[in-house]
Amino acid sequence: MNKKVNKTGNGVKISFTGEVKMQNIVSMVENCATGKCECMSDATKSKIKNMSVSGKDGNVSLELDGDVSTQEIKAALAKSKVIN
Repeated sequence: MNKKVNKTGNGVKISFTGEVKMQNIVSMVENCATGKCECMSDATKSKIKNMSVSGKDGNVSLELDGDVSTQEIKAALAKSKVIN
């Protein structure tokens, strides 16, 4: 799976390509929204106002709206148990 993190006008967009299942990304977002994940700090979580998933298996995008940096998100992705 390839992960590409880019800054957007509203926050950060993560593009997952290759061996990625849409449901895995949806699960990751649900875990984050309900506090079941430990991949990012509470400080980073508090900055995210909205998370939206789009695409299909093999090409999934996750947009995070809020004042988050690409470095914060890359660190969280490295710790995610769902996608690693």
